Amino acid sequence: MGKASLFLLGLLALSAVCVYGSDPAAESDEASASLQTDVLTLGVGNFSETVEKHDFIVVDFHAPWCGFCKRLEPEYEKAATQLKENDPPIILAKVNVDAEQNKRLESEFDIKGFPALKIIKNKGQSVQEYKGPMEAEGIVSYLKKISGPPSLELTSAEQAGKFITDHEGSLVIIGVFDKLEGEHYANYLKVADALRSDYEFCHTTDASYIPEDGVPVKTSSVRLIKNFDDKVTVFTDFTVEALTNSIEEARLPYVTEMSKKPEHRPALKKFFESSKTKLFLFLAETPEGDNSQKDLLKTFSELAKAKKSNGLIALFADAEESANALQFFGLAKEDAPASVIRDRKGKEYLFKNAEGSKLSSWVDAYLNGELKEHIKSEAICETNDEPVKDVVARLNGDVVVEAKKNVFLEFYAPWSWYGINCKKIFQIFEELAQQRSQHRNHPTSFKGDSAVVIAKFDATANDVPGDL
Repeated sequence: MGKASLFLLGLLALSAVCVYGSDPAAESDEASASLQTDVLTLGVGNFSETVEKHDFIVVDFHAPWCGFCKRLEPEYEKAATQLKENDPPIILAKVNVDAEQNKRLESEFDIKGFPALKIIKNKGQSVQEYKGPMEAEGIVSYLKKISGPPSLELTSAEQAGKFITDHEGSLVIIGVFDKLEGEHYANYLKVADALRSDYEFCHTTDASYIPEDGVPVKTSSVRLIKNFDDKVTVFTDFTVEALTNSIEEARLPYVTEMSKKPEHRPALKKFFESSKTKLFLFLAETPEGDNSQKDLLKTFSELAKAKKSNGLIALFADAEESANALQFFGLAKEDAPASVIRDRKGKEYLFKNAEGSKLSSWVDAYLNGELKEHIKSEAICETNDEPVKDVVARLNGDVVVEAKKNVFLEFYAPWSWYGINCKKIFQIFEELAQQRSQHRNHPTSFKGDSAVVIAKFDATANDVPGDL
């Protein structure tokens, strides 16, 4: 028997979902605005010709009906005006990929959502995602940084010391070479170009310029300097893949703190972007003078350092201040202190009322494949006879994966129904399941079609299975 077809509609909680087509009025406004702007307007007719004229150009792939695009537009315009005065000028452009004639560009550049900013280098030979801010000042600063040389050459000890001091809050990477040529140097520059938005790269041919900080400086090596854990990490494998992986591995602290303070955001971003297995600890609130949670955190930190080589990265949080995170894992404040392991496939393992003396053996049990997976799920409905079926994690296999039917499944958050786009989506689902819709964009109904199931899945109350 063949597997049933699965149509997957993911409603992303932190991004807008645009359901209908473009707004002709918006397109008209955009066309008139483009006559008095420092942002180049591109389309399929002039895209290649324009890109081939520039070694560095930024392109905003947008749609006129996208709210995020509209908010970005004035900031992008301000940035373009400032950047045209740069030496050399940095060119900003835009493409309306909602226009039918530009659909090919949307496909060619794999545009998944809006706005999508791409940095195109070397006359179109290299394309990178824009990862910077979305306000004018930040756009200007970010693009000035990444449009120049990927790594700064250090020519004196004074310059090296100042560079390290000036970027004390950042991760500084220093390549030390015999000569500025050859495969090692070329690979270093490739990695620097790819990662420059996250790190500060520099290089030299004189090891004496670089402070040792307890770790001898040798040629044919790369040093990563940071202000946490081991201050200096040294790499000697100069293949692009190994160097990239080593840098990305060393960038995370042994334990990241969950905090709303701005200075913690870069580390948190890196933590949650990582594909590694994540180890969490939620600390309980204790009365003054009770040091049990401090002792537990110390044990957790030592464990995180010891298990980093096993592919685990760690984060701790205050349970009182992290109610949403606890809820995400199906935990309550009363379960704290609690530890959670979330692996690369999204499987979760819980340790409620965690004890420091048992934490290490619990992690070892996970590494040995001895823990039972925790699946957060709503109760299975006793009756499920509504036109749009409810799917819960425990019932997923019966209704979706193992079903001999085609399944059109909506992942949602209950609070998202207050948004106009989410309401429209749900109305469409109801119409598809109940009767023939008269709307021009969805004229079909599946009522009475035994081969099709229309269903919904509350992604806040149920774990999304890995096979989806």
